[in-house]
Order: sequence, then C-alpha cells, then structure tokens
Amino acid sequence: MSSGTDLDEHLALLRRRWLLLVGCVVFGGTAGLALLRLTPPAYTATTQVLVMPVGTQEPGNQVTARQREPLNLDTEAQVAQSAVVAARAATALGVGAPDPVEVAVPPNSSVLWMSVTAAQPDAAAAQSRAYADAYLANRRESALSAMAEQQQAVLAKLKQVNAGIDTVIKQLPTLPKGAPARSIALQRQSVLNRQAASLALKYDALRTVAVTPGTVISQAAPPAAPSSPSLPLYLGTGLMAGLLTGSAAAYARDRLDRRLRTAADVERLTGLPVLSDLSSPREHGVLHDLACAVVAACPGKRLLVRSLPADLYASSLAEPLAVSAPLSVLDGSDVRDLARADAALLLVGLGRVTSAQVAAAVRQLGAHDVPIVGVVTATDAVPSFVPLLEPRTHTSLGKLVATGELEVSVSAETTPMQALHHQRRPGQPT
Repeated sequence: MSSGTDLDEHLALLRRRWLLLVGCVVFGGTAGLALLRLTPPAYTATTQVLVMPVGTQEPGNQVTARQREPLNLDTEAQVAQSAVVAARAATALGVGAPDPVEVAVPPNSSVLWMSVTAAQPDAAAAQSRAYADAYLANRRESALSAMAEQQQAVLAKLKQVNAGIDTVIKQLPTLPKGAPARSIALQRQSVLNRQAASLALKYDALRTVAVTPGTVISQAAPPAAPSSPSLPLYLGTGLMAGLLTGSAAAYARDRLDRRLRTAADVERLTGLPVLSDLSSPREHGVLHDLACAVVAACPGKRLLVRSLPADLYASSLAEPLAVSAPLSVLDGSDVRDLARADAALLLVGLGRVTSAQVAAAVRQLGAHDVPIVGVVTATDAVPSFVPLLEPRTHTSLGKLVATGELEVSVSAETTPMQALHHQRRPGQPT
C-alpha cells in the first residue's frame, strides 16, 4: 500500500471523527488559556558581568574556540550558581534564601549573564545585582587567598635556597684549591644563586600583581513586563496537546467502532473479498466487471442475495447487460432458499452494518454449506437482482448496477422467478 493511500485513510478517519477531534482541540486550547490566567506572573532581571583573569594563568585553562580568554567561563558560571555566592547574596539582601540565579555564557565572550526570576520586578532586579556583587567579591577573595598562599610558598622556598647558599659559603674556606670537593661546592653555589634570583623575581611579581576579578557592565533594571507566563507557549501547548489527544481518541474510537464504513474495513474486519464498491462514483466498465465476477464466482445456477441490513432499498432500474449464462436469483424469502442456494452474495450497507452482523450472516450461511462468493458494498442504494420474466432466444445475465438491477434471462425450461421486492425510499421511482 502506498503512502498516499495510508494518508487518505488517516484523513478519512479524522473526517469521520471530526467532532471528537475538534472537541479535544477546543478543550486543550481552553485549558491552556485557563492555566495562563491561573499562573501568577514572574519577572526576570539580568545583570551582565565582564569576567577578567586574575593571577597567573592556570595550566588547564587553555585558549580554545569556546574559551578565548585565559579563564574558563563555564567553570565561572558554575561558581556563580554555587551555594557560597548564594549565601553572600542572601546576607547582602537581608533575606533567608533568595531566588535561584541562572547564569548563561554567550559564545566567544568573557561575559556572564546572571538572571533572577521573581514575583516582583524590583525584587528580581535587586537579587540579580546582589548575585553579581557577591560573585565578584567571592572571586576577589579567592584570588587574593590563592596569591597569598603562593607568596608564602615562594618565600619559604627562597629562604631554603638562601640557607643552602650560606652553607656553601661557609664550606668554601675549608676546602683546598683544586680539590674536587671545592669544584662541586662552587657549582652548587652557582645553581643556588640562579634559583634564588628566579624565586625573588616570582615573589616580587606576586606581590605587585593587580587583582581585578571583573566588573559589572550592565546593571539589572526592574523589568516592565513579565517574562512568564507566555500566551503563545501556553496556548500553543494546549492546542497541540488537544490535537494529539483528539487524534488518539479518534483512532481509538474508530477502532472500537465495529461498523463497516469502507470497502477496506470489510476486507480487514471480515476477511471476505469485495467484488465491487458502489459507494464511490461509478467508473466506466465497473458494472460489467461486477456482473461477470458474480457469474464467474457462482458455482451453480442459484445465487442467494443477502442484504445487510435487511431494509436496504433498491435503486431505479437500468439497461440490462447480456451475459450468456443461466442464473436464478434467490432473496431468502422462501424457506427453501438456503437449502437450494449454490452460493451467496452479500450486499453490505456501509455505515449501517457492523462486522459482528456480517460474521453472524457468514456463520448462518456456513451452517447450511452455502459458500460466499463475495461482497458488494454501497452507501445507501444497493443493486436490485431481478430475473427477466419473458423468455428470450439466448440466456443472459442482467446488468448489476448501483442505480439499476441485475436482469437474468432463464431458459425455456426454467420457471421465471418473481422480482425481489426491496423497500424503497419515499419518492423513489419504481
């Protein structure tokens, strides 16, 4: 089956269940609007902080496409959201626990966007500024503490080197000139002197480095409009949820409904072959093919026509189609029809019969060993199977039509059958 056919079947199913689908979509949209009205507004304020490197560059902070500064902005964003910074901000604001902060890092920049969402615009702006100040203060203290530790480590190492130099200087007068020990002492003194000079330069650099953790480049201002709830988001979500729910409910309702609505439903739910579908506009040659198929499929001369439901009415008469084959049409009005029938043909009214009713008819015919040659489907009008009453030279099978009748010629030896009477719609031509 092609994808186009699958799509047509899905669309046909939704058209059949359009009321359920539309109801779910309307309910989803209404629920989204109701939730929009019930959700309290929230305001978001953002402070932009330019982060600057402090101290010496760490070995892990390499310059990459994501990180173009000698510092890791992703790490700084996590620090800005830490509990230490939140505690500092709470102390500055004089509150127990401020609203959480969201930190974003624009690509290829050294800027942090620190956003706070609160119920009041002034509170959101104040908390965003407090978070920015707390982050910068914490970063400055951390940098100063790290530099102080480095200074102490360098100073301790410098003292150790100077002590080694003093020891070597004291040993030199006791060593004879030209002795190997004196040469080793002189070489050690030279190495210690170079280490002392390097440590002295590093110590001076640590003492004179400027600690600038960053600066605020955009202060948070109280927002004029709430950031949430959003009408497109809530309404769109409600409509989409309603559409999905309505589609699922339509599919479930259609699957639970055992009524036969299309020829494909007849084949899928009953397993019987459909000889012709007369519910759609009639194409050229379909009626001839149907009459031929009925004659070819009937194993004998007596065909039982069973209408489901039984009150299906026949349409107006049409021109006969001659087929050289004798055939007697039975409608089941005679109690002997089931015993005399060689085969049966089911006329199924689409939208009015369920698969259970068709299965019951199949079981009844099977109990009398009457094979079913096929099914003819229609929407409101079904063919009328009427044998020809006056004899003709050649036997012929009348034309089976949705707007006509099947006219069957019988041989001179065959007793002509009375026309099968069907209920007609009021005003229908007879």
